[in-house]
Amino acid sequence: MNTGVVSMRFAKALLAYAKANGKEGQVYEEMKSLASHYTDVPDLRRAVENPVLDADKKLDLLREASGGEKVSNELLRFFKLVLEGRREKFLQFMAWSYIDLYREDKNILMGKLITAVPSKRLIQHLANFVGSKSQSKVELDTQIDPKIIGGYIIEVAGYRLDASVANQLKRVKQQFIARNRRIV
Repeated sequence: MNTGVVSMRFAKALLAYAKANGKEGQVYEEMKSLASHYTDVPDLRRAVENPVLDADKKLDLLREASGGEKVSNELLRFFKLVLEGRREKFLQFMAWSYIDLYREDKNILMGKLITAVPSKRLIQHLANFVGSKSQSKVELDTQIDPKIIGGYIIEVAGYRLDASVANQLKRVKQQFIARNRRIV
């Protein structure tokens, strides 16, 4: 069976169930945690897919990867359903599918912000600014890169704005090179 079809069906069912109980936001945060653990800890996937490991131990692993003891009952029931149906090899794709469905449902844009130094105020300002222009909520994945010297680079919805000092210096250099070519 197709991985995308199975994971999308399970993700849609989880979203509908979580919405019915008013816990879709909590489940979203827990699924983001699970997805990041799948990426950061490759042994998690091998352990969850291991046929020798019993379902209770797998459930404990998934609970811990999703947030520990405070995991919602909706997500725990979902994990039990997945484990009973022997669909644990699709769990990472289910997490990604749920995250995508939730973002689509709640009109959330994802973006990437690169700054030279950490600045919560800048992150909040840019998220609010882009959100007001696009009439949606914006979540920014931030990275620190001292090579840009100052300013920021933001990418949202296929658009990129490079307001870094390194880029401005590069433009000035190109202008000098272009002018010098005309002189010679």
